[in-house]
Amino acid sequence: MDNQSFFASWSGGKDSALALHRAIQNGGRPERLLTMFDSEGDRSKSHAVSEAIIRAQANAIGIPLVIRRAGWTDYKEQFLSGLNEMKAAGITTGVFGDIDLDDHRKWVADTCAERSIEAVHPLWGMERTEVVRAFLDAGFRATVVVGHDERFPSKWVGRAFDQELITDMESRGIDPCGEAGEFHTLVTDGPIFNYPLRLIQTAHLKRDGYSFARMELAK
Repeated sequence: MDNQSFFASWSGGKDSALALHRAIQNGGRPERLLTMFDSEGDRSKSHAVSEAIIRAQANAIGIPLVIRRAGWTDYKEQFLSGLNEMKAAGITTGVFGDIDLDDHRKWVADTCAERSIEAVHPLWGMERTEVVRAFLDAGFRATVVVGHDERFPSKWVGRAFDQELITDMESRGIDPCGEAGEFHTLVTDGPIFNYPLRLIQTAHLKRDGYSFARMELAK
């Protein structure tokens, strides 16, 4: 990316973290993180991570955080609002963690193009096992914080995302990347972090067919 400034779409999970890391390795200069939150609370969409933790991640990484809040009906409108803020800051490149889902990549690219922003996908085309291997080999640490009860054992929610868990998933035929929404992760340390986050699990919750590990910042 040759010293190109960029913002990174940031869910707090493994794919966005690895994509950010790869973009930096490729010469990019990160200027902002963009996180989408639910309009009805302080939890990030999909990963259900608190705003306090997402802000703590951004602080540990050392990149300013931009937040937009949306339901599913106004998601695109709020996403475009975030892109407007990037353009106003002179940022015309966005980095995303898509791996091989064409429909989502197309939506991202088309929506970014509406604001003349180039969407870059550093992980695109990698084998899914290659993605998780690269994530662990780089020294990242993460925890599974959401699991789909029909696709991912509830008792595994709250486990460290490590080789042991990946082996357990593969033995049950579970995609180790979770690209069909089987699970989501929360990254707490790695090469993009200046220091690790200290978190504790305060609850194990169930809602709408999903299990959640409620994580809080350790005091």
